Amino acid sequence: MNDTVTSDTVKVETRGRVLEVTLDRPKANAIDAPTSQEMGRVFCAFRDDPELRVAIVTGGGEKFFSAGWDLKAAAEGEDYDADNGPGGFAGLTELHDLNKPVISAVNGMAVGGGFELALCGDIILAAEHAQFFLPEIHVGVLADAATYRLARRMPYHIAMDLLFTGRRMPAEEAHKWGLVNEVLAADQLMTRAREIADSLADGPPLVFAAIKDIVRATANMTIPEIYGWVKSGQCESYTAMLNSEDAQEGPKAFAEGRDPIWSGR
Repeated sequence: MNDTVTSDTVKVETRGRVLEVTLDRPKANAIDAPTSQEMGRVFCAFRDDPELRVAIVTGGGEKFFSAGWDLKAAAEGEDYDADNGPGGFAGLTELHDLNKPVISAVNGMAVGGGFELALCGDIILAAEHAQFFLPEIHVGVLADAATYRLARRMPYHIAMDLLFTGRRMPAEEAHKWGLVNEVLAADQLMTRAREIADSLADGPPLVFAAIKDIVRATANMTIPEIYGWVKSGQCESYTAMLNSEDAQEGPKAFAEGRDPIWSGR
């Protein structure tokens, strides 16, 4: 059953256990503070709803995924450090405790903060005509979330090239460097995103939570340190997974020759 809620800037649709969030601010899907705050409320609600398992984030129209920070709002006085809401800019860049899969379906240009929003996805799909670039260098500021994340997602020298120059990176190059999972024809982008989301929605949510938690928390640890941290019980999501009903359901379903029914408990 589908449930659609549309505001002036953000369209939210629920398809079963999948949440689709479409940033819809023509012409460029730029994000001002009120829009960011609204997106934060949407993604926090997604985080806290046990019935929702996966989210897709995309942009309205065909030209822009998002142009990032609304420079017109900035010119009219919106501060660089304005209150962007509980999830940080675009509702996701600082939502560090979101332990559910997010798919970024990049339907056009991902510019500045729009590029940073795309980077918040665990899986990134891009339309063939999509481009990624960070023009902040040309207005005298840095792309903060991209500066924090980009060199961890692709070769250092390529990341620094993008950050220093603001050049445009086509979707195929982003795929070449492993930044994008798949490049698709524009009319197949959402079809593929929904296909992946539906597959993940049928998966074990506690395992997904533990995977995201461990990957995020151990980025700067050695392998022995990771083993010690996880086995010490400090990773609560890992412990919760092992002690869950789902951890018993998986082997039981295998022995009975059926698909498991994941409860998230």
